[in-house]
Amino acid sequence: MNKKNYILMVFEGEVTEKLIFNSLQEHYLTDRTNRIIYGFHCGEIYSLYNKLQKPETESLFFILKETLQLKNPELKDIIEEYVESIYLFFDYDNHAPTADDNKLQSMLEFFNDEFENGKLFISYPMVEAIKHLKDDINFKDTVAISEKKYKILARNNCNNYLKKFGESSAIKISKDNWNFIIKEHSKKANFIITDCFEFPNNLIEQLQIFNSQKVKYINHNNTVSVLSGFPLFLLDYYGIEKFKD
Repeated sequence: MNKKNYILMVFEGEVTEKLIFNSLQEHYLTDRTNRIIYGFHCGEIYSLYNKLQKPETESLFFILKETLQLKNPELKDIIEEYVESIYLFFDYDNHAPTADDNKLQSMLEFFNDEFENGKLFISYPMVEAIKHLKDDINFKDTVAISEKKYKILARNNCNNYLKKFGESSAIKISKDNWNFIIKEHSKKANFIITDCFEFPNNLIEQLQIFNSQKVKYINHNNTVSVLSGFPLFLLDYYGIEKFKD
């Protein structure tokens, strides 16, 4: 087998995340022809954390390969030295039975470099945050409780073209739609950190967002400021300048 540089993208879910990933591949992630991008599915973030705490644990890649290759047979022929970077996409999901903010902080501190341990991106409260956008509602004020019925809340409070995004492969999101999503979520991340709802001049780290979420929302009234991890991944992957205009 020829040696290649693989970029692994690990998702929590198998349905919504897969459809978002396919849409991302349609409009982005097309400029690195010598690299192959895979999407895997791993369950909620806290189960991964618990696996990493075992004394016999090896690398993140070893855990992913061991636990996911039945669902992802393409992992069988990939060895760790061929992997350039790993990105992980999970929900904040504070209503999960094993949810723990201290564990999540540890994960964000550890998974902070895609070329080393992997880089973790969190959606607040969950993946459906990506479509919780409506033209007549200021997104900076959009907050939510982390609970299962949030999916319905997001679907009922978004622009019409986003209602079934992540629910059906027949729904197509244009690049203009994506640019709007990226712009709003980037401004929201900046607002969470600085109270300024403007497109950021610098990359915002996931740990910064989590710490500000705790101070301003989670510890204050048990809500989160709605935010998707996918647009922030694109800023991190391509750089701020690509999306500024």
